[in-house]
Amino acid sequence: MTRHLASTCIVFLLLAGSAPAQQKATITGVPDIPFTSVPNFLKLPAGENLGEAVAVATNSKGNIFVYHRRDTTRLFEFDRNGNFLKEIGKGYYGFEFAHSVRVDKDDNIWTVDEGTNLVTKFSPQGKVLMVIGRRPPAVDGPVIAPAGPNPPAQKYILCRPSDVGFDPQGNIFISDGYCNNRVVKYDKSGRFVAQVGSEKAGKELGEFNLPHGLQVDERGHVWVADRTNNRYQELDNNLKPIREITNLGTAWTLCVSPGPHQYIFFANSNPNGNPPGSWENTGEIYKAEIDGTVLGKFGKPGKNPPNFQVVHKIDCRNPNELILGEIESWRVQKYILQPAPARPSAAR
Repeated sequence: MTRHLASTCIVFLLLAGSAPAQQKATITGVPDIPFTSVPNFLKLPAGENLGEAVAVATNSKGNIFVYHRRDTTRLFEFDRNGNFLKEIGKGYYGFEFAHSVRVDKDDNIWTVDEGTNLVTKFSPQGKVLMVIGRRPPAVDGPVIAPAGPNPPAQKYILCRPSDVGFDPQGNIFISDGYCNNRVVKYDKSGRFVAQVGSEKAGKELGEFNLPHGLQVDERGHVWVADRTNNRYQELDNNLKPIREITNLGTAWTLCVSPGPHQYIFFANSNPNGNPPGSWENTGEIYKAEIDGTVLGKFGKPGKNPPNFQVVHKIDCRNPNELILGEIESWRVQKYILQPAPARPSAAR
């Protein structure tokens, strides 16, 4: 089932055809959401700088985690006011090339490292509790991404994973990734349960071409940013495809807010390298109801705040106060959303 998201002003029912690597959103009539940007609110220790701020997350206290790439991959924790608290995992064997950080309902911190092929669960105090995947051993020599067909996907070996999420029962879902093209489900103890997709890229429902981001809502539905296919896919808890959303541009990442009334945020980020013309047709973030009705959009690409440069991950624990991790500006911004003008909902 192909499903375009409906804005509160218009319903879009056109199917997307073949798409270029970076695609302009085709949904129209979406109102702008006013916002205030709070850049540079993180207070780093003397002599420290952020590298590529590829991933951000918050815990139940409002503490902020930034997983970033610099001379080596680092994971910093700040309090809700941006004061530096501690570094987690300094020198950890599972850190090489950061890609995502998420926090579960028990405030455990999960990192997804594309370079070591590992997903790691840390306690709130920073103790390693679980590892999924295996880092290629140094004795095997330098490891490069497969140049030809990918080897068959394995249950417990990941290949450049990109994100992790959790359902209300504690099951673990991993988008895997840059060389595999699948979503894998594990139980809360880390035992393999199921997968959808495979090592082969595909365009059908339940197939992926670079699943770049993943979140799970309170119903247990799994949302996947299927980036190179320029779409989002919604799966049920058993990884059966429900629908695709193809009119919001290129699916870089997404975030689902917690609580009884959930929202979902979709990022049509401007691409790495800012190729010619990309600032004119990409960069915005969409806010939607969990049923798919788009409520509004905000943000534009640019080097200086309040614009942003390649939003790679979003934290939306508070759906009115988002935290954005940017790659190419090496920055974390806070976006405080204001109420949008009320508009009647369209038939869907």
